[in-house]
Amino acid sequence: MIFVNDLSPILVQIGPITIQWYGFLLSASIIIYYLLIRWIFKRERYPISDIEGILIYSFFGLVIGARLGEVFFYDPAYYFRNPVEIVKIWRGGLSSHGAASGLFFSYLIWSKIYRVEFTRYVDALVIGLPITAALVRIGNFLNSEIVGKPTGDGLDRGTWGVVFKRLGEDFPRHPVQLYEAALSIAVLIILFLMYRKFYRNTPPLFFLFLFMLLYFTGRFVVEFWKDLHVLPGWFPLSMGQVLSILPILISTGYFALHFPMHKKRREVS
Repeated sequence: MIFVNDLSPILVQIGPITIQWYGFLLSASIIIYYLLIRWIFKRERYPISDIEGILIYSFFGLVIGARLGEVFFYDPAYYFRNPVEIVKIWRGGLSSHGAASGLFFSYLIWSKIYRVEFTRYVDALVIGLPITAALVRIGNFLNSEIVGKPTGDGLDRGTWGVVFKRLGEDFPRHPVQLYEAALSIAVLIILFLMYRKFYRNTPPLFFLFLFMLLYFTGRFVVEFWKDLHVLPGWFPLSMGQVLSILPILISTGYFALHFPMHKKRREVS
């Protein structure tokens, strides 16, 4: 089955005001994330007053980290030649690996400034992260960006996939944006179900490293179908795969050290 993607990246345009799907979905993901984390904080009897401060720091960490990840990891030559393009985040171009790093360091800074133990909230906060990842990838699909490799082999044009007509193409590609969105939704479901059943009986940082292991392992696999050439042709891995290796190794090491689980999770404040 072949789907022709000729969808407009513009959601609403009223005179000079334009709202794009990408920006709308990113904003929606932040709102949904906030509602979920607020519910978790209430359930765990954490101070609701801490959420706003955390989210403010996290928002800037997310945007700055994601953009700088795109700049330094994926296309530094272009952005150094055109530095004004760095601030044009509404055009897309956000790195999930950079976003993860930005979120980590922004929360670390918040915890140091407000003298809160790093492990106190981090496992709760990470549960909703796949929401943002999923909706951003759907935004990428609507923007016809970060496309997959052709489903054909050169001789065969392919009998299934997505034709990104806005790119001027007439052959189908793997819809890797939707693969990653599905991956993120699956990770969200696993994290949420694990939270409901085991949250208070897992060691600190369990959910942080579970997210890292599931998401970045999935990203490593999906990258095989992405049409990205950001490393020398002789190198067998893409930049996204290289950047995924470290979090996979770190999270694997964590679980190797902490199983079987035997300690009580955390006290209810």
